[in-house]
Amino acid sequence: MCLAIPAKITSIDEKADTASVTLDGVSKQVSLALVDGAEIGDFVLVHVGYALNRISPEEAERTLQLIAEAGESAEDAA
Repeated sequence: MCLAIPAKITSIDEKADTASVTLDGVSKQVSLALVDGAEIGDFVLVHVGYALNRISPEEAERTLQLIAEAGESAEDAA
């Protein structure tokens, strides 16, 4: 199973077709080769160094909340 994480684009390098994205204060460079029209401030789903597609801020927030809840459930089970 694969997991893509929502992250916010903070800068774009158009020549390299990459973006800097951030999640919880952690920044990472990702490829934008699979996403057309990405802009600074957009949320994208990131998997193994690639932005897969853009998503709404609301969808990003819902997804991050579900991931956090799943982590809390796993800690409770341990």
